[in-house]
Amino acid sequence: MIGRSLVLCGAVAVLAAGEPRAVVLSNGRLELTVATRGGAMTRLALQGDSLSPFGDPAVMGHAVLGHFVCVDGFGGTSEEERAAGLPGHGEAHTLPWETVSSGREGPVNTIRFAVKLPIVQETFTRTLSLADGENVIAVDSELESWLGFDRPVNWGEHPTIGAPFLAPLTTMVDVSGRRARTRVHDDMRQNLARTLAPARDFEWPLAPTLDGGVRDIRSAPANPNAIDHTTTLVDPARRYGFVTALDTARHYLLGYVFRRAEYPWVQDWQSYPRDLKMYRGLEFATQPFDVPRRDVIGLGSLFGVPVYRWLPAKSKISSRFLMFWTKTPEGFQQVDDVRVENGTLVIEDHRAGLKITLAAAAGL
Repeated sequence: MIGRSLVLCGAVAVLAAGEPRAVVLSNGRLELTVATRGGAMTRLALQGDSLSPFGDPAVMGHAVLGHFVCVDGFGGTSEEERAAGLPGHGEAHTLPWETVSSGREGPVNTIRFAVKLPIVQETFTRTLSLADGENVIAVDSELESWLGFDRPVNWGEHPTIGAPFLAPLTTMVDVSGRRARTRVHDDMRQNLARTLAPARDFEWPLAPTLDGGVRDIRSAPANPNAIDHTTTLVDPARRYGFVTALDTARHYLLGYVFRRAEYPWVQDWQSYPRDLKMYRGLEFATQPFDVPRRDVIGLGSLFGVPVYRWLPAKSKISSRFLMFWTKTPEGFQQVDDVRVENGTLVIEDHRAGLKITLAAAAGL
């Protein structure tokens, strides 16, 4: 890792030479690197292992995107917002984050960050917790309004997997939902071609293509050279949603479990250039697509489900999700279910009849 870092593993190591550019949360089993500017989780690895699901800068040729938060705002901005200095995807991912506290609470290593968002007049705080012996990280967040009136807010978690973890045909994405829609192409100002038919409803993962067929979008195609974007509604019958990325060749699994009431949508952003320096966003969010807030508020709902959250006057709203990174058994090919059950996460491949059980004492 380039630059100074602060390592949290049982005890807190404090650097004397100024503020670190990143902190590393570790429990002897997992290591999570978090940038102190923007709060992005840029590297997640098993202890002693080099592979991170967020990509390798040496392979990508530039810094990885990692998992960053889009709040308050998820998408582009209006002309007036741009003139006022509001960046796309909100302010939080662009500003320095203050380390409020760090250390151990019993068997759990924790670090808490805070960042003030002066344009939208909000404060965002985030606490990361990693218990001894676990492959699961708990992420708790709060968004506080400084204003004296209720307002709709846009909030998206933006995990972005990258090469070499992300590879054609072998990296499989699974989502806890079926009802889905492709994005309108006019909203995607990119230089790569599109392969999916725009603004079409479909049943995940068989997305409609421009040539009139369908494509299973669980994995990238053998010869990628396109950019596409879909959204999937988390099954309304579920209390908890999930999105996972499974490397079937090297047997690694990244996953997120979250409260459906807080994040009812999973956006799937696929950036697949021919040089294989690929990105794929597994974005669970309050809204179905990352578009300007006027468009989101104007839409109101999709499939009968709201597309924003309310932040009451001078109040806070919160979220909690779990992220996990683990090896998988031979023959594990897909994720059919992720359950929170008696202090564990249970991850199942029904077709193969295989199950992974991870300790997750904190729960959801």
